[in-house]
Amino acid sequence: MRVIIQRVKSSQVTVNGEIVGKIGRGLNLLVGIATTDTSAEIDWMVRKCLDLRLFPDTGGGNRWQKSVQEIGGELLVVSQFTLYGDCRKGRRPSFDQSANPQVAADLYERFVNKLRSSGLQVATGQFGAMMQVAIENDGPVTLLLEKDAI
Repeated sequence: MRVIIQRVKSSQVTVNGEIVGKIGRGLNLLVGIATTDTSAEIDWMVRKCLDLRLFPDTGGGNRWQKSVQEIGGELLVVSQFTLYGDCRKGRRPSFDQSANPQVAADLYERFVNKLRSSGLQVATGQFGAMMQVAIENDGPVTLLLEKDAI
């Protein structure tokens, strides 16, 4: 499983000109599911996304002291199978490592539901749709989280 995690001031996702998900301060999560992913990877990634200290303390310093949970932030979760695009050969990416859509949709929904159980506001894109994502990156802070199946 791969997640691009971005600290944002705001973020929104649009499908066919309609906003389907929108958040204020929090995290934008671009989520890729691999063929080998299971609930174990989902559980690990949920904890990591919720617990990472990516926000400065209220004192205004630059040190990252608070998690998205501690600041009461919001989450925007967008499925992105292209995170498993392999561009090492040829001129066209291979997506052999991306989970098939049925499996990926199920694991993506589990991921979203576990994030929602945290009590934070969680908005999403539309799985499998062509989406436009507007991200007001704060910092900018962008990290790649990865959890391979054991």
